[in-house]
Amino acid sequence: MARYTGADCKRCRREKMKLFLKGSKCDGPKCPFESRPFPPGQHGRGRTKETEYLLQHREKQKARRAYGVLEKQFRGYYEEAVNKQGKTGEVLLQILESRLDNVVYRAGYAQSRDMARQLVKHGHFLVNGVKVDIPSYRVKEKDIVTVREKSKEMTPFVVAQAQAGSRPVPAWLEPIPSEMKILVHSLPARSVIDTQVQEQLIVELYSK
Repeated sequence: MARYTGADCKRCRREKMKLFLKGSKCDGPKCPFESRPFPPGQHGRGRTKETEYLLQHREKQKARRAYGVLEKQFRGYYEEAVNKQGKTGEVLLQILESRLDNVVYRAGYAQSRDMARQLVKHGHFLVNGVKVDIPSYRVKEKDIVTVREKSKEMTPFVVAQAQAGSRPVPAWLEPIPSEMKILVHSLPARSVIDTQVQEQLIVELYSK
């Protein structure tokens, strides 16, 4: 399956909430969601019967689109979460949060997860001193993520250094902009994951 290539803002409008897919644009007045906070299409303003299945499906789509994960991969994460200890929904979110592209985004080294994914793919990051160019790579507790030395002068990282501290960073991560380094202190608990999704509805959907 090919990755979605349409307008990112349509995905936010479909889910009736900002997924922050376009970085700083999402915070400004030019964000299409501000002027058209309803689903796209000619029937976007129509009233939709909100069935139980629809609510569950929308929560799944919301989480999948927020983290930029394809359907097959998302299902795989769910099946992995089922086989781990703890609440399935919370474990699922922890898996998504521990992806390297999400860590780069959360630390403030990229303005969106799409941008973070591209930077990782281009090989600009090391994990514990080893180059990793797989966005879905999962960090572990005590891992150290660093920007490659020859990449530090690139515009995205210069901007990230200049804007350090302008965006809140979750407590389980500690970015060190002066060294372009990210310390992973632990894996996140549900209480510190600010993704606005009702994970229990996703569990109910896949449990059918």
